[in-house]
Amino acid sequence: MNLAFPLATPLRAGLLLSVSISLAHAQNLPITPDTEPAPVTTLPVVTAVASRSPQPLPDVLGDVTVIDRAALDAAAGQSVGDVLRRVAGIEVTTNGGPQTVTRLFLRGSNSNQTLVLIDGMRINAANSGGAAFNALALDDLERIEVLRGAASSLYGADAIGGVINLVTREAADGAINLFTELGVGSRGTLKGQVRLSGSPENWRYSVQAGYAQSDGFDATEPGFFLHNPDRDSWYQRHVSARLGHTWAAGQDLDLTMIDSQINGGYDAGLPAFNDRSVQGLQSWQLRSRNEITARWTSILRLGWQRDTLDNHNAPASLNPDNPPDGITRFSSRQRQLTWQNEIALHPDHDLTLGAEWLEQRVGGDLADYGNWPEPPQYVNYAETRRMTRAAFAIWRGSWRNHHLQMSLRHDNDSQYGDQNTGGVAWAWDATDRLRLGVAASTAFRAPDFNELYYPGGGNPDLRPEHARNVEASVSYTLDQGDLSLTWYRNRVRDLIAGFPSENIHRAVLEGITFEWTQQWGDTTLAAVLDWQDPRDADTGEILPLRAQQIARLHLAHDLGRWQPAIDWYATSSRTDPSANQTLGGYALLDLALGYRVSQHTDLQLRWNNVFDRQHQVVWGYATPGSEVFLTLRHQL
Repeated sequence: MNLAFPLATPLRAGLLLSVSISLAHAQNLPITPDTEPAPVTTLPVVTAVASRSPQPLPDVLGDVTVIDRAALDAAAGQSVGDVLRRVAGIEVTTNGGPQTVTRLFLRGSNSNQTLVLIDGMRINAANSGGAAFNALALDDLERIEVLRGAASSLYGADAIGGVINLVTREAADGAINLFTELGVGSRGTLKGQVRLSGSPENWRYSVQAGYAQSDGFDATEPGFFLHNPDRDSWYQRHVSARLGHTWAAGQDLDLTMIDSQINGGYDAGLPAFNDRSVQGLQSWQLRSRNEITARWTSILRLGWQRDTLDNHNAPASLNPDNPPDGITRFSSRQRQLTWQNEIALHPDHDLTLGAEWLEQRVGGDLADYGNWPEPPQYVNYAETRRMTRAAFAIWRGSWRNHHLQMSLRHDNDSQYGDQNTGGVAWAWDATDRLRLGVAASTAFRAPDFNELYYPGGGNPDLRPEHARNVEASVSYTLDQGDLSLTWYRNRVRDLIAGFPSENIHRAVLEGITFEWTQQWGDTTLAAVLDWQDPRDADTGEILPLRAQQIARLHLAHDLGRWQPAIDWYATSSRTDPSANQTLGGYALLDLALGYRVSQHTDLQLRWNNVFDRQHQVVWGYATPGSEVFLTLRHQL
């Protein structure tokens, strides 16, 4: 691995000062709370993404970031992709705005090599392999948990780069709480939401609904072959809910749901038509958590997810390559059942045993050019259903200052057969402040239905992609902060590429991440610097759209009623081989100012891209310039 990469011009000036931020690091220090300051003593952040069972974040054996609700509030007016872009190890691209397809590269992996969950249930679409980040609204989420590194031994297919768990809003204390929010911003952006939440007696509930719209900006650059000189507006509506009941001591039942849709414009090359894409995402989950004995807890989850995409383009009368009505439709549905058993073997040792069942169904309008040069026929997938059955075991133990986690999993899929994965992580507390750790794990990605069955390009004989990941870390606890350094190397084989699809590539994803959080009184600093080297192992080329250095810096200060903050993001250059182009590096500065009007009311002003820096993350597609967003929140 070569770490002596030349920095792009925008990085040179700030590299010695900065390093980067994760909007929420292990400390999860609040930026803009909605209420008066909390007492100094706080409970540790708890996350389950690294072991499938709740753990205090300092005890986690894994490279994890938790973005809490306070950090999500501070990102008012931004998308889920905007927030994730500020997390260590993550790069995000869109094709001309937040309403378009959002791709996420975690530790240099492809966007379909990161498993995405809502409340622990997968939402990656079975036809495309990716997750519909653009359809999701931050207002529906309580927190976001990010696990970096191969994790198929915990969650099964697709967790090569890592796992992102999106947790829906939780109930507030008290019998009834009404929250309202209204935001206005640049380019005619409007946003509003209402949330009702409470915890009366043994019940818990949270219901929220919201709507947002924007005039948007031109999705493509002039001169690009798909350019249509217009504003590509978008409209988003969303609703989510959580209802829980404790019917006896240690016996809980919860129902959660989320339903979100975004209608967004994009450019498809025909100036006479306003092309639009309607992306929808729905997820339901019923969870029963039961303490069978003092040492045995059973968790049963039943989930249903649907991902839909309707592209509205010019009809066949204007473009013979399109369907008669101009609408192409794609859908992915998933039904999931998980039974997880957490067994306390000893105060410092526990075992998790579980089984999963997953059914995936797809449908679509696929362009079949088998009668070329005649216009295409639109057909469905040759196969529309597959089943996966899995069993897993996770063991965690500690001996004095040594900590160990081991995991094993077996998946049996009706399309690609049996897959076995494993993982082991060890940490040693050398002192009260210094921790050293190493980990190794394997992972795989299942071919999606487009790769398997798309007319003219699908290959039903594809093998799953496989990965072997190793990493080492060192962390040090400061008096009022933390330092950590993580090195990783992930070797991926049988990469699927080409049209028709083939297992023809290998990749090595290697890098180092440095993180630092520090607090001086009322001032908070959070910084992360990523050096990464994701390469095609066959050609030696850097993988497309990946930067080799990324720096982020967050600095915030609490002045009582006022809370100013600065975010700085910088990246080196990237390549886009689809256009044989090199995309230049860039640096963006964002400012935020919170004002606590009263205990129940606050204002949040955010100014993104202060210097109106023009840049591209995908060649030919535009990105937003300078923009301002003002949010008013009130609790009744």
